[in-house]
Amino acid sequence: MSKNKHGANLFELSEKYNFNLDDILDFSSNINPFGCSKKALEYVRSNLAKVSIYPDPKYKKLLNAVSSYCRINTQNIILGSGATGLISGFINYIKPENAVLVMPAYSEYEAELIKMPDCSIDYHCLKKEDDFYINIDNLIQAVNKNNARLLILCSPNNPTGSIIEKAQIIRLLDNTSCHIMIDETYIEFTDMEQYSAVSLCQQHSRLFIVRSTSKFFAVPGIRLGYGITSNKEFLERYSLQSNLWEINIIASMMGEIMFTDKEFIEECSAKIAAERKYLQSSLAQIAALKVYPSFGNFILCKIISKRIDAAALYDRLISQAIAIRNCSGFKTLDKYFFRICILKPEQNKFLVQKLIEIFS
Repeated sequence: MSKNKHGANLFELSEKYNFNLDDILDFSSNINPFGCSKKALEYVRSNLAKVSIYPDPKYKKLLNAVSSYCRINTQNIILGSGATGLISGFINYIKPENAVLVMPAYSEYEAELIKMPDCSIDYHCLKKEDDFYINIDNLIQAVNKNNARLLILCSPNNPTGSIIEKAQIIRLLDNTSCHIMIDETYIEFTDMEQYSAVSLCQQHSRLFIVRSTSKFFAVPGIRLGYGITSNKEFLERYSLQSNLWEINIIASMMGEIMFTDKEFIEECSAKIAAERKYLQSSLAQIAALKVYPSFGNFILCKIISKRIDAAALYDRLISQAIAIRNCSGFKTLDKYFFRICILKPEQNKFLVQKLIEIFS
């Protein structure tokens, strides 16, 4: 099975096209363009000498920061070196014979399910005709019909940008008996009070929330993720199987500060929301494109004129050091779908102008 890439490989593009890394406009990787928390970065700079000591094996300060940020007990939090290991760990714990996977989706869910012996996967495909809206009644029916032991969904969904409300998640929990894993990697780009399922974890041990710090907090290089659940058996098993000092001391120090940097969080949320509104409005003016609603920091588009496909569009733009995401590799999306993430205002305006030129 071919894997979806995690956006552009900037090092590869730099070498292939002789670009300077800093000159590439990366609209493919969904990383907060306003950078990471300056407070956290300064804290790390001031404490670089700590690389000569081992991290706290209990990660008390980091767990307390996550706990405060999520308003959840530290006992319900597990840490991981990125979100992928947490996803793998939970799937390996459940070992589902039957699983329902909401599609299109991040490729690692399917990759991990395929590793399970005799696991039957039901692909619950969101419809482009419905703007990839998640119909909760249909999803409940699919889970129960397949006697699924595990349901996996991403909210906001990557690559479509659609989302499931907390009230709908409660309905899922009340009307099914399966374990539910929700990837909330992009939840910070929307209204967390309305959409995040974290507050439901304490009452529902079948629920597992996984989050990454790569996107909103803009620190993919430190490899830090975390999971939230009240499933005591899984928490104990994961703790026993995880490596000592799983999180390096740089990642730990960054997390201790960035989760508590309210000014950074509020400022980035407001900026991203404003730029998403601008991009959705501006792209909708291009008659050749269908622009889908998004609750993430990215926007899915389809070339409805079919004058060129997403691969050809990618080639046209990359020659000008602009990287977008060709989405034809996602299940259910054809060769005319592409995704762009939100960058800074002047960069977004530049992309819009280039797209107008191409499709005019």
